[in-house]
Amino acid sequence: MNPNVSVQSIMTTEMVTVRPDEPLNAIRKIFLDNGFHHLPVTGMTGDLQGIISREDFYKVAYVLSLRSEGKPDENLDRFDSLCAADIMTKYPLHLDVDDTVGLAADIFLANKFHALPIVDEGKLVGLITSHDLLEFVFNSPVEENPELAEYNED
Repeated sequence: MNPNVSVQSIMTTEMVTVRPDEPLNAIRKIFLDNGFHHLPVTGMTGDLQGIISREDFYKVAYVLSLRSEGKPDENLDRFDSLCAADIMTKYPLHLDVDDTVGLAADIFLANKFHALPIVDEGKLVGLITSHDLLEFVFNSPVEENPELAEYNED
C-alpha cells in the first residue's frame, strides 16, 4: 500500500446529506433506509457544518426513551422537537482532497473515528471511512521491503 495516495482517489462522493434543521424523524428514516453509518450535515452552500453517526443518533433516542419511561407521549414530543443541529458533532475533524490515505489512517487510529468528511475550499466533496481504507489496503499490490528481502536470501 502506498500511504501517499490522495484520499480523493478512494473517497465516496455520492453522499446523502442533511441540513442542520432536518428533524430527527427524517434522520431516523435515512438511517433505516440506507446501509451507511455517517450522515454529513451541510449548509445551504454545501459547507460542512457537522456529522451524525448512526451510533450517536441511537444513543440520543435511547436516552430520550429512558427519560420518559412510562410516558411515551413525552418521549415522542422531545424526539419531534429535535433536529440535526441538536445531535450532530459540530465542525468535525475533516481532511482536504489533497491529504493522503496515510494521514487518514493515522487519524482513524488515533481517534477511533470511522469516517472523515473531505472538503475542498470549505465545501463537502466526499467522505472516507475505515471501510474505504481497508478496501484500499486489501486491493493494493504488495510492495517488496528491501530489508526483508535480505533475510529471505539466506
